[in-house]
Amino acid sequence: MSQLKKLAGQTAIYGISSILGRTINFFLIPLYIVYLDKDAMGSFTNIYAFIAFFNVVFTYGMETTFFRFYTGKGLDQKKVYSQIQSLLLVSSLFLGSMIYFSSEQLSIWLNYPEKAYLFKWVAGILVIDAILAIPYAKLRVENKPLKFALSKLGNIIINVALNILLIAVSYHIWKGDYLTGLQSSIGALYQPTWGIEYILISNLIANALMIPVLFYFSGFFAFRIEREFIKPMWKYAIPLFFMGLAGVTNEVFSRSIFEFVIPEDFYPELTPREAGGIFGANFKLAIFMSLIIQAFKFAAEPFFFNQSEDKNSPKLFARVMHAFIIFCCLLMITVSVNLDLLGKFILVKNEYMEVMYIVPVLLLGYLFLGIYFNLSIWFKLTDQTKYSFYFTLIGAIVTIIVIMVLVPKIGYMGAALSTISCYFIMSALCYSYGQRYFPIPYQLGKGLSYILLAACLSYAGFFLETDNQIFQFILKNLMVIPFVILILLFERKEIKTILLKRNSK
Repeated sequence: MSQLKKLAGQTAIYGISSILGRTINFFLIPLYIVYLDKDAMGSFTNIYAFIAFFNVVFTYGMETTFFRFYTGKGLDQKKVYSQIQSLLLVSSLFLGSMIYFSSEQLSIWLNYPEKAYLFKWVAGILVIDAILAIPYAKLRVENKPLKFALSKLGNIIINVALNILLIAVSYHIWKGDYLTGLQSSIGALYQPTWGIEYILISNLIANALMIPVLFYFSGFFAFRIEREFIKPMWKYAIPLFFMGLAGVTNEVFSRSIFEFVIPEDFYPELTPREAGGIFGANFKLAIFMSLIIQAFKFAAEPFFFNQSEDKNSPKLFARVMHAFIIFCCLLMITVSVNLDLLGKFILVKNEYMEVMYIVPVLLLGYLFLGIYFNLSIWFKLTDQTKYSFYFTLIGAIVTIIVIMVLVPKIGYMGAALSTISCYFIMSALCYSYGQRYFPIPYQLGKGLSYILLAACLSYAGFFLETDNQIFQFILKNLMVIPFVILILLFERKEIKTILLKRNSK
């Protein structure tokens, strides 16, 4: 129980930083919807899918490799940190240079003619993200969640402040709505046609400002790259790299390729890029599940590695998974039944809110992603990382097939279904093979029953409508009660154990 409490406590700290920070960031979506046109929203969706994909290329599995060699190989920890950080520094500068000098071709290929500068800025963002990845990992493995949280929050607050300043405040000064004394100065700098440009500039500046802060928190490194030291790390990391590559394809492919797959006249009043922007904005509403998974991952990955030598670890991992499923099911129901309220605050405009019916599907897809992350611990602990590549490659193939087949026929829902199809199949494969190599006594029947019930309640609550808004809100949120009752009935033994241990203290 103490291990679970420790994991829960660290997840809470990571969660507070992630949820608070990403919530602040999340509220940029209505800012973008109000001040940017649908085409700019499409550019935002498309370019940030590009960044997510290349973030994996720039770090190529070295984050998980760092955890493994820092905690489980009996090596000098300072040397592990310096070697991996040095390697990432060199490789990220090389890869960043390739994107920088290929920016003209990329702008043409991705349909941003005469905007090569966008991809030069993207190169800078990617280089800095890669350089900071291992210092962030070091804070996690050394159980320093507060420093991790402060640096993450600092980055997000600076980014959000710059977005508001450049997109909203500068616009109103330029128009002469207020601070008219600054109008001439702002007018010389402000570009009214810019949208994604200001988003990228804000991101780049915020990331750059975090470099000295993060290295101060995590400690500086001695530059060294020794072939005999790096070679086993490469062997461990390469399958993880392909896993990450296929995984990010699963994660962002539906958003990045949507505008290229949807037929021109599928949505008569929208261009494909505008439709992609609306889809991307609705995808953001699944952030609530994504945040929990991210916070859990930050705490759980080093936790799993640190507990791996304990003979009781399989039972502990099973309990962690079961608690994770219950919590995420409750979250899915709560978010789904309140989407009408969230949509009014976040998506603002009706043309965006009309697509919210895909969000419960996306939430369920993210839940299976979290399950897959729990399941994946077996191949990380047994050094069988080749399986990560197999599973995620199959997931990527499923994603591509579902998108290519369903998006031209059913549009937004086809893209949403690609997410849940991919992560469900990956989870099923990972469970099946994991039980052969590293058996863990997961409560499979219970877990799947909870997920099925939660999915049904989520959609029932989402489509429930009455004439009275207050009554509708109460009725929708009552959908949580059947699930809570079920948990109290079937988990009463575990709940009693927790309460008795707490009272005994």
